[in-house]
Amino acid sequence: MTAPIHIPTLRLGQRYDSLDRVTVTPLGSDTPLAEVSQALAGMVRRDAKQFDEARAALDQFTTSELLAMCHQAGDLFMNADLPLGDTTQSPDDYIDQLSQTSGLPHTLVRANMAKIYEVFTEMPTILRGLTRGLDLSVLDAGYGEQGGVPVSYYPTTSALGVVLPSNSPGVNSLWMPAIAMKIPVVLKPGREEPWTPWRIIQAFVGAGLPAEAFGFYPTDHEGAGAVMDVCGRSIIFGGEDTVRQYAGDERVEVHGPGWSKLIFGEDCIDQWRDHLDVIVKSIAGNSGRSCINASTVLVPRDGRAIAEGIAERLAAITPTQRDDPAAQLSAFANPKMAQWIDHQITQGLKTPGAVDLTAAHRGSDERLIEVDGITYLLPTLIYCESPDHPLADREFMFPFASVVEMPQAEMVSRMGPSLVVTAITQDVKLTQQLLGSRDIQRLNLGPVPTSVAKWDQPHEGNLFEFLYHRRAIQRAAAGV
Repeated sequence: MTAPIHIPTLRLGQRYDSLDRVTVTPLGSDTPLAEVSQALAGMVRRDAKQFDEARAALDQFTTSELLAMCHQAGDLFMNADLPLGDTTQSPDDYIDQLSQTSGLPHTLVRANMAKIYEVFTEMPTILRGLTRGLDLSVLDAGYGEQGGVPVSYYPTTSALGVVLPSNSPGVNSLWMPAIAMKIPVVLKPGREEPWTPWRIIQAFVGAGLPAEAFGFYPTDHEGAGAVMDVCGRSIIFGGEDTVRQYAGDERVEVHGPGWSKLIFGEDCIDQWRDHLDVIVKSIAGNSGRSCINASTVLVPRDGRAIAEGIAERLAAITPTQRDDPAAQLSAFANPKMAQWIDHQITQGLKTPGAVDLTAAHRGSDERLIEVDGITYLLPTLIYCESPDHPLADREFMFPFASVVEMPQAEMVSRMGPSLVVTAITQDVKLTQQLLGSRDIQRLNLGPVPTSVAKWDQPHEGNLFEFLYHRRAIQRAAAGV
């Protein structure tokens, strides 16, 4: 039997092999694939004393130099054999290892890999969007001009802490620009997903960035709390409880449920069949694991017929082998999570006014299934007769959505917080209402899938404004 891969802790670039290790096993197997060294909370707190040195290591480079290194790191991430503990990891190894422990099929791992590669290589565009076109030499000097006005920015922290989930490797794209902005990162990886943050770090270091700018601390709940305590700014992912816990804490950026939506205007509703591809991609892209996946479709009429059309398409998405080139559906690394989701939907359907339309198309009411010892949730489309139904605005970590019918005049006022809204309409009044809404963080006008993002359009927080604050600055005239 092949020995498990050992993934060490990185204490700001320094390898640490712990006797306390957590095993990571493939789905449907008891044979360990990896052992991950664990960091204690006290270790995280001690290492915080070196954050200023880690930031100084990045500050020795100009932003232009860092951007060039980011581009090189992208090539390494995508194509190179990179260090992994005491061995190396090829791109194909990464794809297979991540697929085995996360449940993502190879197709979706590759798609997320391509997204991360674009973050590396499109970093100038990303920073231009985050800084609203700021001359990036301002980050080098600490001051400069923008539009003829003197500006000065200072960092809000010496390190960015990130408590990562295991649901999708693409979430790592959110912290990566911090490195180009000269802010070290302290990462707590997800239990089933140490692979992606580790590989990103190795690509950065391989391209010449200082190893001390990267902390990689697999740890428990207490250790995750320590990461957030010692970092002046932190990013965490979670549900509604997590959002409420950190509400009002300016040190913490919470990435919670997206409640993203598709909206049809009355002027375009008769052409809904022309937009089925956009609807299905919005719901099922990345196997529904992202906060930018649509969880609700709002229509002014014909809701049942539209829901049937979507349900037929979603029901055709079924489990396949991990390496199937047509695979679209992810398995669940944690079967208990799938069981909880299935229970929530089943309980919700007991309230009159909602029906699971995918059940008829797949020929069974069974949503939670097991294939070769691996747990899946089959894509689910609910038709809700009222926006007040408990399933009308729920979000789950698989291809799930509800279709809700309501008058166009009520859509904007009743849709609630929405990370992304795709509005399929040319109605001027509806468009202006959407543009004026305080509930929408990213608005797609026209048939753009909610799951498609442009790199110069930040949403769910602005990392530059999170990591830098502007100060007033003025200098005496020369000779005074």
